[in-house]
Amino acid sequence: MARPTGLIASKGIELLTWNTPNGYKASILLEELKEAYGLQYTTQGINILQNIQKEPWFTAINPNGRIPAIVDHDNGGLAVFEGNAILSYLTRRYDPDHRLSFAQDDDDYTRAESWIGWQHGGVSPYQGQVNHFLRYAKEKIPYAIQRYVGETERVYGVLDARLKDRDYIVGPDRGKYSIADIALLGWVNAIDFTTVSLDQFPAVKAWLARCWQRPAVQRGFSVPSPSSSSPLKPQEGEAAEKTRELKKLVDQAKEQYGYKYTSP
Repeated sequence: MARPTGLIASKGIELLTWNTPNGYKASILLEELKEAYGLQYTTQGINILQNIQKEPWFTAINPNGRIPAIVDHDNGGLAVFEGNAILSYLTRRYDPDHRLSFAQDDDDYTRAESWIGWQHGGVSPYQGQVNHFLRYAKEKIPYAIQRYVGETERVYGVLDARLKDRDYIVGPDRGKYSIADIALLGWVNAIDFTTVSLDQFPAVKAWLARCWQRPAVQRGFSVPSPSSSSPLKPQEGEAAEKTRELKKLVDQAKEQYGYKYTSP
């Protein structure tokens, strides 16, 4: 894939993304809309390790210099950034039958907003900080590690309780698959990076397996390039060994600060 230097489409949705938990929000929804309504879109892979997202042409689309972002060429070239704003925009404009969302006068619309806001303000910041302090920070700070691993476990406990008697996060009866689920899929699928095991949260694990059965979810996780990573598949080789080493670090940090799991 050639290094992007600007927009390439002139019609439809153009998605600028990378293989990250937030990036998958947009790609999974676009694949679902493609399957449901035939919505076509163009993708450009924005390699964040090369800082393409910091280049002037990209920051003209998203001033924050982050992926994902979309440009709707059929709506005057409107640019939308932040994964959850993209979920909201795309379903308002391109999901008229509310197959993946809820009507605005439906109370489940507000419930979905609440869970999406909870993901944005809780799950992704905590989990992202675990990844930073545990895997990427040069200095391993025990307090920060146990703090963010603990908060990640706490919010997953909240989600596990929500899904205990439900198939999906929002909707009548046992729920309906919607953008409330899509908002979380990329993050839950990356839980292995935190050393937290989904076996601790069986309802969440069953929900993730249920969502992975959807062809559009599988395709969405392959945008802009295939990814086979999933906590539903046991880690092997160097990845498994690295996780075991980091888990020891986490356990030591928890012991040092007297961490005890509680949720909520």
